[in-house]
Amino acid sequence: MTYEESAALMGDQEFRGRVKVSCLKYADSIFIEASTTPAHNTRLRWGQSVVQSPDMIAAQVQAPVVMDAAVQAAGADIEDAALQSAVEATVNKSF
Repeated sequence: MTYEESAALMGDQEFRGRVKVSCLKYADSIFIEASTTPAHNTRLRWGQSVVQSPDMIAAQVQAPVVMDAAVQAAGADIEDAALQSAVEATVNKSF
């Protein structure tokens, strides 16, 4: 993607909705993971913040997700499974 295309996708509301769903799905998986998972408490707090403010978290995560290699390759047409991986990889960088 060009810089212009990346910037447009960073502000795209439809794409933000998909990122929000991915964040909520990831939060659900964090809630059921073992408490011995590395950084579990930090991950759990993040998951709770997603449930409390999904739109805000999606807005925070959207720009770095757009910079993920898979999103850069596919743009807004990225498949849901690949987007899920991109969101999880992006979020995991903060733990």
